[in-house]
Amino acid sequence: MTQPRPVTPGMAPAHPDPYPFYARLVAERPFGHDADSGLWVAAGAAAVSEVLADPACRVRPPAEPVPRGILGTPAGEVFGSLVRMTDGAAQARRKRILGTALGAVTEERVVALAVEHTGRATDWADLQFEVPVRVMASLLGLDGEVSAEAGRLIGDFVRCVPASATAEDQAAAAVAAARLLDLLGPHLHAGGGGLIGELVRLTADAGEAETAPLLANVIGLLSQTYDATAALVGNTLLALAQHGRPEEPVGERDTPAAPPGTALTDFVAEVVRHDAPIQNTRRFVAEATTVAGQPVPAGSAILLLLAAANRDPLANPDPHTFRPGRADPRVFTFSRGAHRCPGHAIATAIAVGVAATATGTPSHEGHLPSPNARIPVLKGQFR
Repeated sequence: MTQPRPVTPGMAPAHPDPYPFYARLVAERPFGHDADSGLWVAAGAAAVSEVLADPACRVRPPAEPVPRGILGTPAGEVFGSLVRMTDGAAQARRKRILGTALGAVTEERVVALAVEHTGRATDWADLQFEVPVRVMASLLGLDGEVSAEAGRLIGDFVRCVPASATAEDQAAAAVAAARLLDLLGPHLHAGGGGLIGELVRLTADAGEAETAPLLANVIGLLSQTYDATAALVGNTLLALAQHGRPEEPVGERDTPAAPPGTALTDFVAEVVRHDAPIQNTRRFVAEATTVAGQPVPAGSAILLLLAAANRDPLANPDPHTFRPGRADPRVFTFSRGAHRCPGHAIATAIAVGVAATATGTPSHEGHLPSPNARIPVLKGQFR
């Protein structure tokens, strides 16, 4: 008889059901040191909030702002300018620019693009990974050929981001980053429309002279859409198969011919909390600090279990029940504070558009191996 696979903090995202493990941690050790991994682990909502707000806790080790394996490569050039991978004043300025540009994109437009591209998808993998990238490429103002090539390349680039990246992953990412820089660079100077044009304008208005960080964060938008949104789309489709399609209030429709209403939006928002597409993130302690009353020395690494914090009963009542339309839920999936994902509304709207349009009922066979994303492998008839 096959024994169930054990759960560890690092293996939890790909486990068939990590949530009982998360619940035990929240109840018994909301913050503590994990001897096996050498990491501090924050599982409770209060501990996760404390770490995310602590300026001593950085997104990269101070001595290694760029992973050694990509240092000096095009992938390292991009990585070192990503707002999600940097701290400080420059990061804050660039994050504000990104937030302003993304905030001007309406949910209706994103949903419409997702509906359009979903109608052209060829299989479940295409729906999960390529549709979100194509939507973001359309928002950026990229044409079809550039969009298609960028979508192919971004899958290789994201391989360098996880802490578990191998030398092979980093080499592939370096090649992909070089081509992405060549492919997208001319669009910064073309004076076109879309998000790229808006980002160029806002960057100039802010007095930012360098275009390299701007280009890096255009690539960053595509990369975050590739893995995180693929996970959200997959988890949403499985939740629809399990719980059924939500009914819209009278007077609202949820069909590909009309924008989805509030019920489907609330449904996706609950998927974000209940089965988080990004299950964890890390912080690195630049100077000695205290978390949950425990001293944490400089040089420590902290694993923040965002998915566990989402299901902390102190943050969300009856947390293990899937209940769309919760009043003021506390959700950690998209992080908080200085590193809250600026594209969270776009990711949610993409999932809404896909869920409103996709036909067929997928099953799944496990999850892709990932240290932080919970990406189901969808199977079954597509159309």
